Amino acid sequence: MADADDVRRLALALPHVVEIDSDGFDFRVAGKGFVWSYPERRPGKPRVIRTDIAVLYVGDEAEKQALLLGEPDRFFTTAGYDGLPLVMLRLARVSAKRLSELVTDAWRMRAPDELHADLEADA
Repeated sequence: MADADDVRRLALALPHVVEIDSDGFDFRVAGKGFVWSYPERRPGKPRVIRTDIAVLYVGDEAEKQALLLGEPDRFFTTAGYDGLPLVMLRLARVSAKRLSELVTDAWRMRAPDELHADLEADA
């Protein structure tokens, strides 16, 4: 079972990552977000930052659909994310090892190619 502290630890272990000041967590590489807290919006209510749910960049619609269909207990989306290569992950339903893979994959997709060698060097 993973949590927001695991997201923070894993994201900050990656090269060139910056944490953006927020009510939850928000991590970027080269100015591009790759994992952040889910800003839940419900009609007629203020937005709530959910640190028990991570929004992950997944690269494309095919990968998004594979995760949503293959692991619906872990991944979900909302209408506000239609057409975007993002999924929401219920942190309590994923191991720290799997979370590490997901966060690292999101980093790889957002980091410029020239930074990828730094990830290999750190490994």
